[in-house]
Formats: sequence, C-alpha cells, structure tokens
Amino acid sequence: MAERKAGDRTDGRDPGFRERPGWGIGSTPGGEGPAAGSSSRHATNGTGQTDLLTIKSHIHRRLLERLNLSNLDRLDRDEVMETIRSLVRELLAAEAIPLNLEERDELIRQVLDEIFGLGPLQPLMDDPTIADVLVNTSQMIYVERNGRLERTDVRFHDDRHLLQVIDRIVSSVGRRIDDASPMVDARLPDGSRVNAIIPPLAIDGPHLSIRKFNDDALTAEDLVRTGSLSEPMLRLLEGVVRSRLNVLISGGTGAGKTTLLNALSAFIPPTERIVTVEDSAELRLRQPHVVRLETRPANVEGTGAIPQRLLVVNALRMRPDRIIVGEVRSAEAVDMLQAMNTGHDGSLTTLHANAPRDALNRLETMVAMAELNLPEQAVRAQIASAIDVIVQVSRLSDGSRRVMQIAEIVGMEGNVITMQDIFRFEQTGIDQDGHVLGRLHPTGIRPRCMERLETHGFKMSADAFADVPSRMATARLA
Repeated sequence: MAERKAGDRTDGRDPGFRERPGWGIGSTPGGEGPAAGSSSRHATNGTGQTDLLTIKSHIHRRLLERLNLSNLDRLDRDEVMETIRSLVRELLAAEAIPLNLEERDELIRQVLDEIFGLGPLQPLMDDPTIADVLVNTSQMIYVERNGRLERTDVRFHDDRHLLQVIDRIVSSVGRRIDDASPMVDARLPDGSRVNAIIPPLAIDGPHLSIRKFNDDALTAEDLVRTGSLSEPMLRLLEGVVRSRLNVLISGGTGAGKTTLLNALSAFIPPTERIVTVEDSAELRLRQPHVVRLETRPANVEGTGAIPQRLLVVNALRMRPDRIIVGEVRSAEAVDMLQAMNTGHDGSLTTLHANAPRDALNRLETMVAMAELNLPEQAVRAQIASAIDVIVQVSRLSDGSRRVMQIAEIVGMEGNVITMQDIFRFEQTGIDQDGHVLGRLHPTGIRPRCMERLETHGFKMSADAFADVPSRMATARLA
C-alpha cells in the first residue's frame, strides 16, 4: 500500500478513498435520487416504513462522491469492501437514517452489489437453485427454478439503472450496446451466457436474459442419479465417446444440451488435444490440453466479425484430436461434417431440433446455407457418414430434463438416411403433483457400433439392450 502523504486523511481510511468534490461520470443507480443533503425522511413510503431502494440510491451517490475510484483496482478487494462498509455506516450515522441492524446489513450488501456485482440481480446469481434470470424491463424479473418460471419481487430503480448493469456486463468482454447496436450476446466471468436487447428494438424497455453456468456442473453420474438417463445409457455413451464415434446432441432451448455435452466430454482421454468452437464460451472441459475459440461480433464500423465457420476451418489447422462445436447454427455445419469425415473422428456438437430426424433435416438446411450447391444425395451421404449417434434431450411439461432417445445412424437406403433407436424414454402419465411419469428403456436392438466399441476394449452385456421395464423417474437435467 502506498505511504501516506501530506494532506491524506488520518481517520483510518485508506488514502485511495480520499474525499473529493464529485465524480466525473456523475451517474447513480436510478438516476439522480435524493439530493446530497436530503433528509432520510424523504426516503419513506406511504406506510412509514423505510424504502431501502431509495436510501440505497442516495447512499450510493454519496459514496461515489467520496471514493477515489481510480485507486480501486490497485487495492486488495477485501480491503476495498471493508472500507466501503465503514463509509456506508458513517454516512448512515451522519444523516441519522433510522435502520435496524438487519436493514443496515441489507443496505450495505446492496451497495456492494452495485459496485462489485450486478446490482439487484446479484442475489439471484448467487442462488444455486436458479438456472435462468429473465429481466423483462426494470420492474419485472423472473427466474427459472427447477424447470419452472417464477416471478420475483426484485426490481431495478428504473430503466436507466438496468441499462447501467447491462453496459457493465457487455463492456467487460469488449462488446457494446447502444442505439446503433441495440442487441448483444455476451458472457459473465463464470461462463454464464447473457443476451440483452434495448430500445428501439425492445418496445417496453431494456430486456436482459442470463443463462447461469454453475462451477459445479453436473457429471454423467449425477444425471444417472437424478434419473435423466439410465446406467446402461450412460455406459453406451461412455463407450461411444471413448471409441471416437461422432456424437450429435439435439434438443430444444433449455433442454440441457450443453450440460450433457459437458458431462460426456469428461470421457475424452486427457492425452488428447481438444479444440472447442463456441459463440459464447460455456464449455468447461477438465482435460489439460484444451484450446478454446470464441466468435467475435462486428465492430462499430460493422466489420471485423469472426463467425463460427471461420473458427471451425481454423481449428482444422491446429492439429486437433477432437473438435467440439458448442452449437451448430449455420454454414459451419458443412465444415464440421467434412472434419468428421476426414480423420477428426470423436467430435461432439449440439443443435436445436425436436427429434433425431428433425436434427438431420436441420443439418441439411444449414449445409445449404454455405451455398455450395451440393446435390441432396451428396449432402445426405456426408451426414450419414459423419454422424454416428444422435442423443435427443427434452424439457418436459413438469420442468424436468431428460434424455428422450439415443439413436444410431446405420447408413443410407436409397436417398434416405436410416437410423435405429437404441434407448428411448416412454411417458406413461402425470401424477397428482404434475410430475411426468415414465421409463427409460432399451428398444431391444443391439447397436451396430458395438463392434467398434469392442475393438477399443469396451464391452456391454446383451442384457443391457434387452427391453425390460426400468424404474419410474421424474428427473431433472439442470
């Protein structure tokens, strides 16, 4: 810490927090808020109870007037937070704001969240039971918990306050959002995916969607334990990944595709070099030799964009043992298929589709986006040769996420790609609490790929593919 100089404060606060007249930006959550010398009596609602939101805006503004923000980055975070706590207590005492101990601690937490976190959203981000945070303008915030949407009582002071939080998120990853570029995809430091859209595209005000990505991602064993897939299904998928078959994970929005992809990637041997390509980096591979690539949007002049297709092509030049594409959306599908067909087997990817057959149709459509004018027969032959296994995941009506099908592509019959289901989820009803009832069961077909799995030393008993009833389950794939 720097030595104190003449003129520095001697009241115990760090010199990095010397009082100074005003702050250059001059913005506070929720706009101007109460005047600097206003009494706490102006921060009460009609019931006579203290309005913490209004007090927080007022205290935050006074705090910013006294902080030397240029020194924040040079100080230890714990020391900064403790100094801010002391300043907030001092401001509360100086203005005689009547708060009990619980209210004061809550106010200090909120002020720290405004400075270091995501403001009112920070408690929601810290809640491990929440999977999505959906901000529909400043006064309406929903979360997804256990697969169901719930409205919260959290709110921003106004749209300006919400815009400040959005700008803080997108600027931290080198992106921008304004009238010229009113929508953006970004990510938080923990990997959580963020989408924001503001007026004039969003008519009612700014909207923010956050798909949380927890550090303690579910493992394949967790998915079996919760009933999202059965033990024989997991054993087959483990053999498929270890034997370097190409896997396509298909499902709708929020069905658990990335979660399953992360879980299956754990079966890749640590000796292999893996290159990942994503729009927004979400994958958390545990192998030591991983190269992560992420797309880049256009700059202010509308140039400089790097789409997934260019990254997939570049990945081929990086001597990968496996290529993992977070999600195939467009023309990069043709390069991914060619990679799978030219020695980069064992690759994994995901796409949006409601069924394995729909996934194949979508792949055809995305190949067509490359404008190579390939014959339909040639495209389907490429797909049939490249993809070995399709895993279909879905989110059911009760919010549970489940592996619905494991299908194997077996070749071509004429102009049609043929496939066969190896495992399937069969829904049998809904119980009185609204939980979906059903069973995960094999179809009785022994997959053709078992010959390849066995040559890699991976064996499964014939009973694993026998169609016998398994236990009922209402699983969640978070």
